[in-house]
Amino acid sequence: MPELTFYPSIAESKDNWDVIVVGGGPAGCSAAAAASRDGARTLLIESSSALGGSGTNALVPAWCPFSDKQQIVYRGLAQTVFDAARKTIRHVPESWVDWTPIDPERLKVVYDNLLIEHGVRVCFQTMLSAVIPVFGGIDGIVVTNKAGLARLNAKVYVDCTGDADVAAWGGAEFSKGDDNGDVMPATHCFILTNVDDIAFEHVYGNGTSLERTNSGSAIYKIIDSGKYPLITDSHCCCTKIGPRTVGFNAGHLYGVDSEKPETLARASMDGRKLAAQYRDALAEFCPEAFSECFLVATANVVGIRESRRIIGDYVLTLDDYLSRRSFDDEICRNSYFIDIHQSLAEAAKTDSMNAEKIQPLLRYKPGESHGIPYRCLTPRGLRNVLVAGRSISCDRPVQGSVRVMPVCLAMGEAAGIAAAMASKSDGDVHRVDTKVLRHRLIEEGGYVL
Repeated sequence: MPELTFYPSIAESKDNWDVIVVGGGPAGCSAAAAASRDGARTLLIESSSALGGSGTNALVPAWCPFSDKQQIVYRGLAQTVFDAARKTIRHVPESWVDWTPIDPERLKVVYDNLLIEHGVRVCFQTMLSAVIPVFGGIDGIVVTNKAGLARLNAKVYVDCTGDADVAAWGGAEFSKGDDNGDVMPATHCFILTNVDDIAFEHVYGNGTSLERTNSGSAIYKIIDSGKYPLITDSHCCCTKIGPRTVGFNAGHLYGVDSEKPETLARASMDGRKLAAQYRDALAEFCPEAFSECFLVATANVVGIRESRRIIGDYVLTLDDYLSRRSFDDEICRNSYFIDIHQSLAEAAKTDSMNAEKIQPLLRYKPGESHGIPYRCLTPRGLRNVLVAGRSISCDRPVQGSVRVMPVCLAMGEAAGIAAAMASKSDGDVHRVDTKVLRHRLIEEGGYVL
């Protein structure tokens, strides 16, 4: 593998890469591993010091479902990561593949090992600083780390930033949020320890009785008390992730725009205060399990649900989702429900009765899923860029489904294989033979129809 060289001032690196993946979340890790596995010299850059994104740096405590309630549908590298990660989760049965708890420290090492095994070069604490566009594509990127600034060049770039930074800065069209540009609220996840395991299991049903779907949830009593003013909504998902240890995906932080650093800073500070209030509120209102609990960690990054969505060669629509549509060029299946967390403006306009009628339509029956076509990963007008993860080409309701970790892993693997294929010719991702791509995915255990 070529050596990386950085400089204290902007200078062009002498290294030449076939594929550069930007962003080390689930999509980025599987993309980089797949590209390198298929013979491409691959570099992954990640802004933090750990791989894994939402499941590690953001402390999301559980995997969204890996099955369609009949079989695992996120296979290939996605299943490889999942199976390796759950080996230390001994308090749930091995057959449990939906909402399986996450041990974040274990998951970090799983991703490390995946990229080491496949020969991917990784640069941590390295920020994308600029994109150098050329007509119809990208000619290079500028990154920043402790060694300074460097221009990096590749034949193909895979954008797994979650915000479509590479594609958008390179000139790709994109959409964002609702008609007014408002996005779903963020959440700052946290972990409580010294929780009474027996009470958590038997009094609170392993956290299910705390969820907002339970009309008797203590979260409503907490809000009504007015004693904890930062807890303003009933979003309170929690999962036991280890002995006497519970991870929380709870609370909402509104008005957080991941393109605006000032809103991310505010969300981080508010999120830490919110986590402390949850600790105190649960100790008071749920003493059987939480009277002696201790706030041991808040996430390193705020969990962002929504930002840019590229305009690709195909836009996946709500009709495609409701029709359970398959595609000739589909690169994975998805069966997660449409999970939209409303902005403050949307919540104020929602008719709760109609929402109750509509919600069942947005959930699949056992065995049902839809396809995601390769064309959703190819930004219109950019020759040598692929996008994988929550920023693929889709309308807003569908983004509420395809934004979660299992499907991001599956999309990333497809993007990595396609990037390797394109890098062996002229780098044009729009000219990838999708029959060959699908054949490679199936060879590696992927699931397509």
